[in-house]
Amino acid sequence: MAKKKYYVVWVGNKPGIYESWDECQAQIKGFPNARYKAFASKAEAEAAFKGASGNYIGATKTAAPKIVDEKSKAEINWSGIAVDAACSGNPGIMEYRGVELKTGKEIFHQGPFHAATNNLGEFLALVHGLAYLQQRGLHDLPIYSDSKIAIKWIKDKQMRSNVVRSGANRKVFELVDRAVDWLKTNSYKNPILKWETEKWGEIPADFGRK
Repeated sequence: MAKKKYYVVWVGNKPGIYESWDECQAQIKGFPNARYKAFASKAEAEAAFKGASGNYIGATKTAAPKIVDEKSKAEINWSGIAVDAACSGNPGIMEYRGVELKTGKEIFHQGPFHAATNNLGEFLALVHGLAYLQQRGLHDLPIYSDSKIAIKWIKDKQMRSNVVRSGANRKVFELVDRAVDWLKTNSYKNPILKWETEKWGEIPADFGRK
């Protein structure tokens, strides 16, 4: 007799923990870039669901970006990192990540967060990237983002989202408050650069859900 499994769906139609493959499949079938995994016990599944999917299903590697204008490759500092967010709905289910430009390796991945927006994700991704580089003493490496709004929020050290705080998005706003506090109490030298999508193609941290 097959052992019972518990299925965690981090990103899908309805994220949660399911006790059969059929229930899990109903949440992920046809959902772009669904993230899910089976666990041997309910306790393991509950602990995993509280964390980021990247901690359990492995870091993903992003393909090198398709450069629209090949001559512009020299404009990119490939030693830096790129960040991006994805959100299903507005507000909806959001996650964000950062990748190394040179290798495409995912270096951090957070989410899913509920009742959030893409702008909130882009903002958190940038602050996460700044803290990541600072902790490693990489003070001169640039961070690329394709979000003008998030870059402005970083420069202003203030988040200006109209999303209403609620129990559903309590976790994401806890991170936002910590991010704003980090910006106000830390200094950094890392250049924050706009990723020029029209010339360079999609940012390497893109989730590929457009």
